[in-house]
Amino acid sequence: MTPVVFIIDDDQAIRESLQSLLRSVGHEVQAHASTRDFLAAPRRDAPGCLVLDVRLPGQSGLEFQRALAQLGLPLPIIFITGHGDVPMSVAAMKAGAIEFLTKPFRDQDLLDAVHRGIALSEARRDDAAALAVLQARYATLTQREREIMTMVAAGQLNKQVAAQLNLSEITVKVHRAQAMAKMQARSLPDLVRMVDRLSLR
Repeated sequence: MTPVVFIIDDDQAIRESLQSLLRSVGHEVQAHASTRDFLAAPRRDAPGCLVLDVRLPGQSGLEFQRALAQLGLPLPIIFITGHGDVPMSVAAMKAGAIEFLTKPFRDQDLLDAVHRGIALSEARRDDAAALAVLQARYATLTQREREIMTMVAAGQLNKQVAAQLNLSEITVKVHRAQAMAKMQARSLPDLVRMVDRLSLR
């Protein structure tokens, strides 16, 4: 799946210059003059990152960064600005930006940041896909299997689980084995990692 680099900058000359640079190294690019244009445009479901000007008419880049997080669009952001200051760059990085470049910046610095952004986007998408698979497996468990899986992952022995749930140890073993099979856990540590990943504790 081809990644997309988005650009939001109200300066047409800068937009065209960035587009030209990024396309010259093979990136697919979509450039917009405003945050409104960006939100209104159709977007492919693909990994990517956003090169965002800090100072935009209307909503600032920093405000838009917060808005994107609320909209559930976790695009890695590279800020560019002609008027950067330290508090602004600190605020951007704290909110999750991967780079803050002050114009004029070196082409290579931007390209390096874009490559990092795309790699981060791909990793997040892989992570989200893996979590969705785990959630789908978890949905196939019975209530009892879920209960026992969580207790076992918390370090309780079969006999402790049996005593707590008023079941025989054999019954607990059967439910535990079924839960592990449905979750496709190869070992107890594997199951513990899955429980942690699903935030079940």
